[in-house]
Amino acid sequence: MLKHILSISGKPGLYKLLTRGNNMLVVESLVDHKRMPSHNRDKIISLGDVSMYTTGDDIALSEVLTRLGEKQNLQPVTMDLKKASPDELRTFFAEVLPEFDRDRVYPTDIKKLLQWYNILIAAGITDFSVEEEETNEEAKKD
Repeated sequence: MLKHILSISGKPGLYKLLTRGNNMLVVESLVDHKRMPSHNRDKIISLGDVSMYTTGDDIALSEVLTRLGEKQNLQPVTMDLKKASPDELRTFFAEVLPEFDRDRVYPTDIKKLLQWYNILIAAGITDFSVEEEETNEEAKKD
C-alpha cells in the first residue's frame, strides 16, 4: 500500500497516487481528498522507498509503521507533536524502534513520521505493506 502513498516537498500531508500523465502525476490528498496535478519539478517521494537509520541495517518505513501500529493498537498518536520536546520524541520513538540511530534520526524526522502515521490512520490505511507482489505482476505485464 505504501508504494502509492506520496510525500510531496513543499506541500503538507500525504497524497495517494491516482494516475500518471505526461510529465505529471494526479494525486489526491489523504487529508481533504482534493485532487491536483503534481509535476516533474516537485520532489515526490513514495513512502515505500523511505527507510529509517538504525545502528545496524536501515529499516523500511513499512516495518517502522507496522511496529508503531502495534504499539498504538492502530490508534493515532495522542502526543501533542507541536509541544513535544526532542527528548520526549526520542523516548517515545525508542519504544517503537529501540535500535534507531540517535545521531542521524533527528526529532523533526520522528515528528514527521508520527504525523504521517496519524494521517494514514485517519485515512483508514492500516496496511503498511509495500506491495512487492503487485509490482512484480505489473512488471510482467510490460
